[in-house]
Amino acid sequence: MHSDAFDLKALIRPVVDFPKPGVIFRDITPLFQSPRGLRYVADQFIERYVEAEFSHIGAMDARGFLIGSIIAPPLNKTLLLFRKQGKLPADVLSEGYQTEYGEAFLEGHADSLCEGDSVLIFDDLIATGGTLLAAANLVRRTGAQVFEAAAIIDLPELDGSRRLQAAGVPTFCLTEFSLSEY
Repeated sequence: MHSDAFDLKALIRPVVDFPKPGVIFRDITPLFQSPRGLRYVADQFIERYVEAEFSHIGAMDARGFLIGSIIAPPLNKTLLLFRKQGKLPADVLSEGYQTEYGEAFLEGHADSLCEGDSVLIFDDLIATGGTLLAAANLVRRTGAQVFEAAAIIDLPELDGSRRLQAAGVPTFCLTEFSLSEY
């Protein structure tokens, strides 16, 4: 029997003990090295959002940029970049958040959104949800709304999707991994 099912997980490489012992890093590099895999991911997101009502795509530094820049043009949406502290050249809004490794800051241009805008925020992965929650807070501080948070991978045991949903941010991921799954 022939199956057309696409195995997205096969293109996500587990890297054990990176960036610190006990962590299994989910490396999406093989996905980007596969034209079919990248097309599959793009098609899945485009199909989900092609008729959705939102005005902007907000992409997280740095791997979220890859997905956001691929799906913004076919959806005819404005692409916003949420950057790590000190990377944007104009006036910024800044939001602190906790990472698995300490505190960090996410920034967005202060003039990029206004009341009435609606933003789909993208990252490669939802772990603790800190980066996407910081982006959601930045969006809301401009008077805009968060449409949804989307990622390729969810790590549900780290509660990021639950934390986002508790903050009023719906989530969508193409696949998920348990913390012990190789």
